[in-house]
Amino acid sequence: MTVYATVDSPLGELVLTGEESATAAGGTALVSLSLPGQKGAAEARNGRRLAPGAFEEIAEQLRAYFSGELTCFSIEFAPGAGTDFQQRVWRAVEEIPYGRTASYGRIAERVGAAGAGVRAVGTAIGRNPLLVVRPCHRVIGADGALRGYAGGLPSKEWLLGLEGALAP
Repeated sequence: MTVYATVDSPLGELVLTGEESATAAGGTALVSLSLPGQKGAAEARNGRRLAPGAFEEIAEQLRAYFSGELTCFSIEFAPGAGTDFQQRVWRAVEEIPYGRTASYGRIAERVGAAGAGVRAVGTAIGRNPLLVVRPCHRVIGADGALRGYAGGLPSKEWLLGLEGALAP
């Protein structure tokens, strides 16, 4: 059964959705994490059962991250979301260290899609269903400018500031 829970954050109320018993331990594997104002965030609750305790471990990690005490998440994601290309891009994004950034072009090179593939990489990053915990906010333009973010550029800027990744 698909469930959801909310977590208060400095960015507003986050909506976490997942599948119960999607793990061998019988817990809830995270399917999506939405930020306020994100396209589809309001619908994330539709047809799902509220399960406030389903993501308590993830909520604790998020609170620690937002307070500056956690730099690397340890979260089990539900399998199967995204195309093969999207999953390759998302894995490359997951490898960007806390407090660092990478350009869309650099991600394209890492997944073997340099050149014209930069646009496809941007599209794949834009479809990341796990904002914050899969750190697509760490991907910036080649010129250092902040470019699109499903949670909005102010949220991207705030997250990069929290991590100390913004150039002075």
